Amino acid sequence: MSEQLPDGSWPWLHRVGQWISRGPLRLPFRVKVHRADRVPRTGPVVLVANHSSLLDGPLLLGTVPRPAVFLIKQEMFKGALGWFLTRIGQIGVRRGEPDRTPLLTAVRVLKGGGLVGVFPEGTRGSGDVDNAEHGAAWLARASGAQILPVACRGTRRPEGSGRRLLPRIDVLFGEPISPAGGKGRAGLVAATDTVRTELVELIAELDRLVADRTIDDVRGKRA
Repeated sequence: MSEQLPDGSWPWLHRVGQWISRGPLRLPFRVKVHRADRVPRTGPVVLVANHSSLLDGPLLLGTVPRPAVFLIKQEMFKGALGWFLTRIGQIGVRRGEPDRTPLLTAVRVLKGGGLVGVFPEGTRGSGDVDNAEHGAAWLARASGAQILPVACRGTRRPEGSGRRLLPRIDVLFGEPISPAGGKGRAGLVAATDTVRTELVELIAELDRLVADRTIDDVRGKRA
């Protein structure tokens, strides 16, 4: 496991972090995970997910059934939380700054057979992946990793709504892909477009699944 985490990580503490994500973190929510069987159990994987809440990363850390390293904004790496994130193997990224060090660290993890999680939108938004940056495609191309799209819904509280009681959160894993793309920036842009398209389609699939379940729940209450 140690080769699947950055240098300086504590594998045993990583396991503790995943236990927290799978147990105590989920207590205030009703979490439903769909198609976790699609997650490759071995080999390099770049996980790409939509991003609408600070909860997305911690939730996915425990949802993935193997060690997982996420690229997280550097602002989170302060005080005790920063120490904990570093020791469980998470990587800090300075947004808007030309620093390749985090990406090279992620490539080393991938070449060691690890899984690296990326939010291609670069920051929190609506969770609909209206835009995507090139990091995920670059990592996959640099390491030979597969890309695994993941869609999350329910982590973001709707605008204007109050506190929710045991809100539902759904996570849907897609099929691993190996996006085609030529050399140079044009190839990187094409690969990024493929990743974005796959993720948008997966989000739409999850939205349909959630809508169908809501209809079934309403019908059940009326019966």
